[in-house]
Amino acid sequence: MSVIGRLHRPGATPVHRLPPQCKIVATVAFVLAVVATPRERLWAFGAYALMLAAVAAAARVPAGFVARRMTVEVPFVAFALLIPFVAHGPRVEVLGVALSESGLWAAANILAKASLGAAAMILLAATTEPRVLLLGVERLRVPPLLTQIAGFMLRYLDVVVGELRRMRVARAARAFEPRDLRDARVLGRAAGALFLRSYERGERVHLAMLSRGYEGRMPAADEAPATAGQWTAAALLPAAAALVAAGAWLVG
Repeated sequence: MSVIGRLHRPGATPVHRLPPQCKIVATVAFVLAVVATPRERLWAFGAYALMLAAVAAAARVPAGFVARRMTVEVPFVAFALLIPFVAHGPRVEVLGVALSESGLWAAANILAKASLGAAAMILLAATTEPRVLLLGVERLRVPPLLTQIAGFMLRYLDVVVGELRRMRVARAARAFEPRDLRDARVLGRAAGALFLRSYERGERVHLAMLSRGYEGRMPAADEAPATAGQWTAAALLPAAAALVAAGAWLVG
C-alpha cells in the first residue's frame, strides 16, 4: 500500500459517496466552528467529538483507525503540556504542582481544538481517495497549477519511499547497520544517491509526459457536479457545529 493510501479506508457508505468538494467545504466549515468556540465551553468540544463519532460510525471508520493516525498531533500535545509550567498569571495547585491557571486553559484549548481538527481531517482522508480529493480541490476553483504540484508530490512520494526502501534492503544485504557517527559518511552518500536517482526519475517522467502531449495542464475529469441533496447532506455536520458554537457564545 502506498504511503498516502494508508490514510484512505475504502468503503461504500453515504459519506464515501459524497462528492469530494462537498466534504472539503464541510470539513473546513466544521474546523472554523471549532476554532471560533470559546475555550471555557468544554461541553461544546464534547458535542463536537460526538458529531465526529457519528460521522465515523456512518462511514464505518473504526476508532482505532483514527486513534493511530492521531499521533500526527504529538508535537502539539508536547507544546501544550509545557504551557502551564511557563505561563504567567495566577497559580493553581494540581497534584501538588503549582501551575498557571491561564496556561491550563490555553493547554486545554490547544489540545481540544487540535484534536478535533486532526480527527476531522483524518475522517476526510479516510473517506476520500487522494486523487479524488485533489479533484475536489480543483472543482473549488483552486488554481490548476497548485493541484498539479500537489498531485505530482503525492505520486512521487511513493516513488522516493520505494527507492529508499530498496537502498535500505541493499545495505542490509551487505551486512551494513548504522551504529554511531562513524557511519554518517555512508548514510550521507546514500542520501546523495537517493537525491540523484529521484532527480533522474523526475526527468524521465517529465519527458514521458511531454511525449504524450502534456502542455502544462492535466486532462479534465468529466464527472457530474454535486447535487443540491449532496450539498445538503454534507452541510449537516458544519451546520450542527455552527449551532453549538453559537450556543457556546450565547450561554456565556
